[in-house]
Amino acid sequence: MSQNIKNNHRGLTRISFITLVAIYVLILVGGIVRSTGSGMGCPDWPKCFGQWVPPTSVDQLPEDYQQKYTDERMVKNAKFANYLRVLGFDEKADELLQDESILHETPFNVYKTWVEYINRLVGSFIGLLSILTAIAAFPHLKTQKHVFYVALTSLILVVFQGWLGSIVVSTNLLPWMVTVHMIPALVIVVMLIYLVVKSKNYSEVIVLSKENRSINIVLGICILLLFIQIILGTQVREAIDVIALRLTEIDRDRWVSNLGLDFLIHRSFSWMIVISHGVLMYLLFKRKMIRLNNVYGGLVAMVLLSVGTGVVMAYLGIPAFIQPLHLVLAFILFGLQFWILFKTNMQRDSSTNNGN
Repeated sequence: MSQNIKNNHRGLTRISFITLVAIYVLILVGGIVRSTGSGMGCPDWPKCFGQWVPPTSVDQLPEDYQQKYTDERMVKNAKFANYLRVLGFDEKADELLQDESILHETPFNVYKTWVEYINRLVGSFIGLLSILTAIAAFPHLKTQKHVFYVALTSLILVVFQGWLGSIVVSTNLLPWMVTVHMIPALVIVVMLIYLVVKSKNYSEVIVLSKENRSINIVLGICILLLFIQIILGTQVREAIDVIALRLTEIDRDRWVSNLGLDFLIHRSFSWMIVISHGVLMYLLFKRKMIRLNNVYGGLVAMVLLSVGTGVVMAYLGIPAFIQPLHLVLAFILFGLQFWILFKTNMQRDSSTNNGN
């Protein structure tokens, strides 16, 4: 393999990894936005109060700014409701248009405005990194088309995420829209991990090998269980959002006691995560996959920290700083699962030259 081709692979590895790290940073920042109640710090999108650099004082806004942005969101929501009807979600469209909470306008708060603005800056930076990732993958179009198409699809999903973010704002942070906004992020993480692993090991292909069938089955179960747990967590978060509006931040220590069955299921389901990953670790250790030693430690740490932060939230009144950390740890664990899946199923590409 020529030096130019090797350099292309190294370049894609670097930019994909940087983009992946940036995605995790955005997830953390997004969690901070949620836990601090800053999601509506900017009532419009992509600008913030109609400005590329947000205001620092309410005096910089017109007197009727609240009504102005409410009207703009109503127009945008009507368009989004039409999209939902086209896709067959008539009930959700009606629910969206009849939800009076969407019309509630959050008063200007300079702190919350800048927290949300930083979130958007990080998102814009990821958009740039995603473009660079697709460009770095372009030289692979002739030899490894799937690598380029994965990078291109990742870029498209990032753009789609930006649009979904605008809908989250226009719907005034409707809990189910926040959940919908989160799911593509999981897919983007998996795609970037694939690009990192594949470009770093450019002479190998990733296939589900029969040799590792037992590991693949258990790992698949771990991935499925964690995905279910993340979805259950979003249901708990949606319930917390409703309770937070009713009890306010002052009564934060009472939030957990007002949670219902979703919280109990989410809490108990964590045992499934611990047990399934324990079985996975046993199989990996039994196969003596030394090359994954560092990932072993990371996987164990993420499971323990994810469960640990959940326990802290359950018994210490959902501290604001723990909420985003709990979410990021779950996403990192999800990423490590796919890292192991790809790495344990790599085989030498028979089409490469023996001298490579």
